[in-house]
Amino acid sequence: MKAKALASAGSLALIGLFALSACGSDNAVKTTTNDSSSDTQSNISGTLTGIGASSQQAAITAWESGFATEHSGANVQYSPDGSGAGRKAFLAGAANFAGSDAHLSKEEYEASKAVCGADGGIDIPVYISPIAIAFNVPGVKELKLDGETIAKIFKGDITKWNDTAIASQNNGVELPDTTITVVHRSDDSGTTKNFTEYLEAASNGAWGKEADGNWPSEYAGEANKGTSGVVSTTVATEGAITYADASAIGSLGTVSVKTGEDYVKLSPESAAKTVEISERVGSMNEHDMSIDINRTPNESGAYPIVLVSYHIVCSTYKDQNTVDLVKAYESYVVSEKGQQDAANAASSAPLTPVLREEAQKAVDSITVAK
Repeated sequence: MKAKALASAGSLALIGLFALSACGSDNAVKTTTNDSSSDTQSNISGTLTGIGASSQQAAITAWESGFATEHSGANVQYSPDGSGAGRKAFLAGAANFAGSDAHLSKEEYEASKAVCGADGGIDIPVYISPIAIAFNVPGVKELKLDGETIAKIFKGDITKWNDTAIASQNNGVELPDTTITVVHRSDDSGTTKNFTEYLEAASNGAWGKEADGNWPSEYAGEANKGTSGVVSTTVATEGAITYADASAIGSLGTVSVKTGEDYVKLSPESAAKTVEISERVGSMNEHDMSIDINRTPNESGAYPIVLVSYHIVCSTYKDQNTVDLVKAYESYVVSEKGQQDAANAASSAPLTPVLREEAQKAVDSITVAK
């Protein structure tokens, strides 16, 4: 049974505001304050390893820099190999944390107990961003499309940019008789999983597939690896269309997506609104924050193709030093400063104060295995 909605819509207004500093760790570790003051010494040291989502790469780079400033003896090594690769590495014990655009499945959660102890892994949302439907049509910077049309384009049923289904939603836009080239991810991708969740839910059956992190092999398109790969292919191919984290699309055109009676532009605010009205998955670790995203919202201004990217951490680690490293890093990531660093670097939507507080409680719950 789904849990109650994450928070009231009223908290959305606080997205851009500063809140009280998050709670500190529950162990005796000295950490700096969120103002990155160099006056406070840190005894956090060592290397933290992460593998996962390429969508987080710009944010991770900002977090690595900010964390190193506060904890000069520590560093983070992150390999953006994709969400699926990150979860596999984490479950194999090859990484301290995974970056993933999809939370642990129930089966993966059960498997995480072999590495993380009886309470398993914890999904903590750290990065909220709209997934852009981005295209390369010279002279066209914005289009309006409903879910059924989007699905038919990406499935290969609509093959020309001046197709009636597209033109009828874009009066006054001069659309060329150019062939559409669909560009999709070649790797197991959380971005693909999120995008196909939307297609499955919002296409009136036109998509015809269950959501998956791997693109359907029988559907049309050119494949490339990672966010940068699909974007570069789209930039180089006139008539191409792809899906990618909005922070990475550069000057490509974008689609405003129909929700209810309106077409909603992608923005950090419209993405955050969708997260606010979505519900929890539940039935995993008591501190797990997996979100069941509402892909067909009726609320005005909610953009439905939103990516909530997680850091997946263990509830317990084998030694205190690893616990201290993980807690210090994740505390920085979910702090007001860490979230603003990510927003500055990647145009993501900072976690709301309500989500930041809950994420810090999840971080504080990490302990040494007994």
